[in-house]
Amino acid sequence: MRVYAIADPHLSRVHPKPMTVFGAGWEGHPEAFFRGWREVVGEEDLVVVPGDISWAMRLSEAIPDLLDLARLPGRKVLLKGNHDYWWPSISRLRAALPPGMYALQNDALVVDGVAVAGTRGWQYPPQTPEDEKVFAREVERLKLSLKALEGQPYRHLVVAFHFPPFGPGGEASPLLELAAEAHPQVIVYGHLHGADPGKLPQSYQGIPLHLVAADALRFRPKLILEVD
Repeated sequence: MRVYAIADPHLSRVHPKPMTVFGAGWEGHPEAFFRGWREVVGEEDLVVVPGDISWAMRLSEAIPDLLDLARLPGRKVLLKGNHDYWWPSISRLRAALPPGMYALQNDALVVDGVAVAGTRGWQYPPQTPEDEKVFAREVERLKLSLKALEGQPYRHLVVAFHFPPFGPGGEASPLLELAAEAHPQVIVYGHLHGADPGKLPQSYQGIPLHLVAADALRFRPKLILEVD
């Protein structure tokens, strides 16, 4: 099985929102996103999608975007991004998801020996007292996610965030420090658009860090693990 990651699909079937307003890197979206996925992902593969899945404001409006994702090859693990306003209670969301699609929130998932844990994250360092509260809450969410793996057998661990788990100078945030304590094989994140991946931290304590925002990947999911 291969494990891929790609964040920030920014789909908008119900109320189309052209992404080209965010730069030339979004030319051909969303068709390029669907095409790039089909070119690399197989039916038995696992794809982590860490946030900003749909521009929808309500679950009913996001369903067409979720169905478009469901039609793509592979099994999908979704995490919430800062623009996923449509994301309802986790029980309601899970009840609405098509087969082969999973959503994480305060917990984790193990698929064929690969564990996926994570949380949305938030900007670091926090800029306001409200940011500090949100960031502290995200730290607690990551603790819950990793704790959910206790007693579960797995051979590989992926930790996923939507926001980068480090500051603008590459300094590790408490989220990154906490993730590293779990000894994952890889950490992925999205959110950054127009960034040069070569100028971002490539690893932390020997753990690879991957920017997987869709535009940074030119809409081709990134292979992050290949397991027996």
